Amino acid sequence: MKIISTSDIKKIDAYTIEHEPIASIDLMERAAKGLTERFCQRYADRETPITLFAGPGNNGGDALAMARLLAGRGYRPEVYLFNPKESLSPDCEANRERLKETAGVELHEISTQFMPPKLTSRHIVIDGLFGSGLNKPLSGGFAAVVKYINASPATVVAIDIPSGLMGEDNSFNIPAHIVQADWTLSLQLPKLAFLMADNQRYVGQWELVDIGLSREAIGQQESDYHCTEPSDLKGWLKPRARFAHKGDFGRALLIAGQQGMAGASILAARACLRSGVGLLTVHLPQCNNLMVQMAVPEAMTQLDFGNTCFCEAVETDAFQAVAIGPGLGQSEETERALMEQIALCEGGLVLDADALNLLGRRRDQLPKLPAATILTPHPGEMDRLVGSCRNGYERLERARQLAKGRQCVIVLKGAYTAVIAPTGEVYFNPTGNPGMATGGTGDVLTGILLALLAQGYEPLKAARLGVFLHGRAGDLAARRMGEISLTASDVIESLPQAFLELKSND
Repeated sequence: MKIISTSDIKKIDAYTIEHEPIASIDLMERAAKGLTERFCQRYADRETPITLFAGPGNNGGDALAMARLLAGRGYRPEVYLFNPKESLSPDCEANRERLKETAGVELHEISTQFMPPKLTSRHIVIDGLFGSGLNKPLSGGFAAVVKYINASPATVVAIDIPSGLMGEDNSFNIPAHIVQADWTLSLQLPKLAFLMADNQRYVGQWELVDIGLSREAIGQQESDYHCTEPSDLKGWLKPRARFAHKGDFGRALLIAGQQGMAGASILAARACLRSGVGLLTVHLPQCNNLMVQMAVPEAMTQLDFGNTCFCEAVETDAFQAVAIGPGLGQSEETERALMEQIALCEGGLVLDADALNLLGRRRDQLPKLPAATILTPHPGEMDRLVGSCRNGYERLERARQLAKGRQCVIVLKGAYTAVIAPTGEVYFNPTGNPGMATGGTGDVLTGILLALLAQGYEPLKAARLGVFLHGRAGDLAARRMGEISLTASDVIESLPQAFLELKSND
């Protein structure tokens, strides 16, 4: 699924109106019907008090049309239409006239002074003040209305996008002037802003409402941002020949675990083996050898010269893929060994956790990364690589610059993990849940990626496939265990089912 900029969505609206063809007022009516249907499914009690706040543009027109349709279903909505300049958009004005003729609706048109209604915890507020066309923060009276909504105990439902929120970059927005919605019903496509952690408090839960925009226009519209869907991965899993042997599925090297962090090595190793690798060798300090061999008997171990940490780079010619980082530690010996190890690797490399933290200290070494290296930072690690960022949008853009500049693949972890290609294209991942915010799940992802690379998957495909399967395994584990009790080991145990699901979709 493409994530299209708000300015380009307007072009798709116009294309739909011209080529369907459909009048703009009828397209608005179609949108309002979709919004109303979904609203009524969630809030079926006709006695629920509903207050709609409508602005003078087309977002306000959506709200007015929705109020009329709600009244037709037996609700008794109260509507506040803000028209301070006495200039409504044509479709908003048409819906105002229709609403005036509708029984069961209390309409207040505000041109000067606003006497706010009393909002209780029983109220549902429908926000239709402003849509996705904003390019500057709200101010004046509209900012005051937003503050009033946010201060109320009412549940807030936003039409298309919370008023005041910009569709992409909110770096210079005013947080207090953005509606804090509990539920956002986005028209046709998601907005990039929805996928940024900083904006979750405004967007709340979001869903898409299909309003029948032209599929042809959407297909033709270029975008660097996408949301991965299961159908995108159809046919990606490689079949296994009847006479295959373990050497056909790759030799992987995992460099991980300082003293006290053997668990990170174990989790990454178990995930790697569950993800189909043929042979796995774990390079580790001597103190961790017995624990890893007992916990992961399917893996071989290779002892480092150091007793407690990684301090000796090793030859990698015998391996198709190398992963470095889980529980690695950040000692001076490890830093030196890591830089030597990167120089020895020619491809098929995953860097995670402390490997990224050490690389953040030595940014001068970034140009020495092999082409198509996969980096898997969380936001803090990303900031160490590219410098402190004000928000998620700036972090994403800097990550894109790094991916393009170094021709690497970046897996920027989060609720919607972003896989960033060397071209700068971004693929957001929809799987996963808050239960996965627990120690060790990142190590599991590293093991999955290592296995896929060793089996010959191209790095970008390995990253997209691995992130999707990792999140899906987490979802399956949460279904059994619940989010609160979820552990990284539960994710590993659910990997076979995640692979089977994806395989069955093929």
